[in-house]
Amino acid sequence: MSTSLIRLARSGDEAAFRELADAYRAELHVHCYRMLGSVQDAEDALQETLVAAWRGLASFQERASVRTWLYRIATNRCLNMLRSARRQPANAPFPPGIDLPEPTRLGEVTWLEPYPDAWLPGGGADTAPGPAARYEAKETISLAFVTAIQLLPARQRAVLILRDVLDFPAAEVARLLDTTEQSVTSALKRARATLRNNSPADRTPPPAPDSAAERELVGRFTTALESGDVDGLVSLLADDVRLAMPPMPLEYQGRDLAARFHAALTFRDGRTYRVVPTRANGQLAFGVYLVTPAQPVAQANGLMVLTLAGDTITAMTRFEPTVFGAFGLPSTLPPGLV
Repeated sequence: MSTSLIRLARSGDEAAFRELADAYRAELHVHCYRMLGSVQDAEDALQETLVAAWRGLASFQERASVRTWLYRIATNRCLNMLRSARRQPANAPFPPGIDLPEPTRLGEVTWLEPYPDAWLPGGGADTAPGPAARYEAKETISLAFVTAIQLLPARQRAVLILRDVLDFPAAEVARLLDTTEQSVTSALKRARATLRNNSPADRTPPPAPDSAAERELVGRFTTALESGDVDGLVSLLADDVRLAMPPMPLEYQGRDLAARFHAALTFRDGRTYRVVPTRANGQLAFGVYLVTPAQPVAQANGLMVLTLAGDTITAMTRFEPTVFGAFGLPSTLPPGLV
């Protein structure tokens, strides 16, 4: 069937090309997201990939599969984007007069964006890795993994994703990147060492999606935000919990700092919220809406993605409400839902 579609596409049949490319669109988008850490950048890279593939179809000699050929184009488009990227940390737009605690450190991956689970191939499950892949599919879309690989040099990042996530053979990766197998092996060794040194200690797995344990945590988290209960929220946090808020570079580590941060900013002046559960990066997430007496509707405030170990929150990553559209979340909640 692919041979027939290729022949039709080469003759100028755009519908045939779309059918050919659509079989790989979702997984290519995830690949670009892993490479770039940004949903918008991934979309741009994917569109450039498809345009380049359409224009270059005449040169496709079918010595590799269509999938491999598209991954070659997509990976090199991402590498080009990374070479030209100029990513600067955003200034924290906090209101004046708020006494925030000193951050533990400044985060480096300020361009990170959340990825809707609904966009994953299969509508919630990433493409199954090959038998030699070193990571489970769910792990490779997690915020922790995507953040960690953003800190790798671009070529190492590409090699690690192609080898350890997608399970391409070393020889194939060398052809994809126009390099040698020895270079691929060396880059992979360095990338694995970096990730191993920066990986957190093994933790209890999170509860299964929609399990009784997860529903209980959702209930406790929702109650804390909707009642303005700082202590209730803090009781859900691990001792070494990490707070991050891309694109702002501030990061806080530890329950005490998290408590001080939420008291000073999240729940200041008796603020309360309404939340809508969703899923991002294979993790529990919430659209958070601010409730104020002056507004008849609750206003979008941010998307909170939780990293869980058992019934404990080990990381809270808050994103700007500009990401709501990708998750199908409204910008306001009408009074009946508030």
